[in-house]
Amino acid sequence: MNSIYVCHTYYHVFVTMLKELNKPAEERGKAALVLSRMSNDFEDFKARAEKSGVFAEVIEFDEKRDTFFPELARYREDTGNILKNMYNRILFTKKFAKLEEPYVPVDFSRYDDVYVFCDADPIGLYLNRKRIRYHAVEDGLNTLSHCVAALYDNRGHFALKKFMSMKLNLIFIRDGYSKYCIDMEVNDKSVIDDDFYKYKEVSRKQLKDSLTGDARKILISTFIRDMDGFKAFLDNSDGGGILLLTEPLCDLDVREKIFRDIIDMYRDEGRIFIKPHPRDTLDYKAKFSDHWVFDRTLPMEMFGLMDGVHFRKVVGVYTQLGMIDFADEKIMLGNDFMDKYEAPEIHRKAETIKAEFKKI
Repeated sequence: MNSIYVCHTYYHVFVTMLKELNKPAEERGKAALVLSRMSNDFEDFKARAEKSGVFAEVIEFDEKRDTFFPELARYREDTGNILKNMYNRILFTKKFAKLEEPYVPVDFSRYDDVYVFCDADPIGLYLNRKRIRYHAVEDGLNTLSHCVAALYDNRGHFALKKFMSMKLNLIFIRDGYSKYCIDMEVNDKSVIDDDFYKYKEVSRKQLKDSLTGDARKILISTFIRDMDGFKAFLDNSDGGGILLLTEPLCDLDVREKIFRDIIDMYRDEGRIFIKPHPRDTLDYKAKFSDHWVFDRTLPMEMFGLMDGVHFRKVVGVYTQLGMIDFADEKIMLGNDFMDKYEAPEIHRKAETIKAEFKKI
């Protein structure tokens, strides 16, 4: 069985490597890894992934959003008529897949198992139009616990849209609600407010805890590109401190204020360490030069694989903290905290879904 994984983030590659490194040694090194550059700068990671020995090949993918093709804009406009909107959506699905095809770097039909992290990105729509069966994989840890985006994005006549996606393949709906998606891998089904039959539970913690010592070394050498800098952190951490996990929230000015306010909340409890989100473009090293700032490309889960790494507290806004086993206390600030910085309806999508589906 030959497999191929389409990854859009460093976390996606981390999970991919967990899956592959849990295989017997004789089965490793056969999978292909596709790094989509659409929403993430992988910098020199291709070379590091190739060096790991986990993959038979590593392929870069110049995936394009629909906004790259101006001719698609007309099909995204709301005409005020559900039938016209649906017809335009059918045309959009067909035309977008055709426009995306020249940028797809590999023939996915050659693989027995195709895994796509975040099939909401164009690759999911493309595979469906090409009638290539694939496995969807949760974008982040327990991502669907915040909001089942397939339901939120398609609220209003959802049953009709679901039928047109899953049965007719005329439109595309993400996260398993498409015809050629075999199943949707999630970390924990119990935290999802949706009983969709395609959800398949694959515990990230079990994958991590099952790693051998050699497999851990492979992950560490692949993801930590500045080992000297990491050792310097260990020498200065004093076995404690507060780890702040950033996220690409709001615009940059508001985002800076959010994390300055969080630092003010915890600065008296210990030294502050900042782990920027890989897609967070705020320059934390320049803006927060008084604090230790980690490499943004480092998945936070790597801290749990390193000897001597421990924090008093880990603090995030929406980051799921379930896999963190390197802190005494884990704090997710959540919606009530964010209400101070943006309109509540922006980040309370789960409540919108519940209200909408109560009407049905």
